[in-house]
Amino acid sequence: MKRIGIIGVGEIGRALVEGLRDPAGPTPEVFLSPRGAHTSAELSERYEGVHVCADNQQVADRSELVIVAVRRQDRHEALDGLRVDGSKVVVNVMAGVTNDDLRSMLATDTTRATRATRATRATDATLVRAIPLPSVRERRSVTVTYPSHPAVDTFFEQLGGALPVADEAAFDVFSALTGTLTTHYAYLATLTSWAAGHGVPAHDAERYVRGLFQAVGRALGDETRSLQQLSADHETPRGNNERIRTTWFDETNGATLSSALDDLLSDLRHPPDHRVHP
Repeated sequence: MKRIGIIGVGEIGRALVEGLRDPAGPTPEVFLSPRGAHTSAELSERYEGVHVCADNQQVADRSELVIVAVRRQDRHEALDGLRVDGSKVVVNVMAGVTNDDLRSMLATDTTRATRATRATRATDATLVRAIPLPSVRERRSVTVTYPSHPAVDTFFEQLGGALPVADEAAFDVFSALTGTLTTHYAYLATLTSWAAGHGVPAHDAERYVRGLFQAVGRALGDETRSLQQLSADHETPRGNNERIRTTWFDETNGATLSSALDDLLSDLRHPPDHRVHP
């Protein structure tokens, strides 16, 4: 698609724009909402073909594919009454917001008579859920989509890959997995703080931890080995890695993590308050 609209220009919106700027080939025109005004203005100044629209309606009107990336708790304020024609494709990247929920907030024109007599109903535009990650800016993000749609899957293929799933239940599981990202960063920060507490300069500790786990990230690119096999390949019997894995990340901690993910999954499927829950 040649005209992409983004409503809600936060971290994911910025990453999508940066990922779409491929110097090796043609890039689509991008229309940004005024939400996240500072980021939208910066991106339009940096990149040719990126435009800031007057409002969200203008984004929807000018785009073929409309990406809705507002925060869940802001969706009613941002989207109520937005008209989206049936010819559009809408990509819903709001965690915990179903397509049925989003469709109920989007309207379409029932007649092309006059604006005075025009009525609205729920849009019949195609809606697809997706989970793009910040790494789309480097075109390295595998983006989960539901339901599969050729235009949407092709769009995300150019940003690192698309992973269509069979149903919304599976989609919610993947959405819950994304909630572990900052825990990983906090784990690395804890390692750095521990080393600094034992007299290692904090800068040296962080540099080493970054290099250590960047190597782990490169190993993850080897899809010929399962995650269990990668773990085994990095561990020797009764060695240091086995000791930390079995004494710290034991069955109790594993069960605690699983329980936390179960709670998050339940919340994604059944938010206690659709209007205020983040």
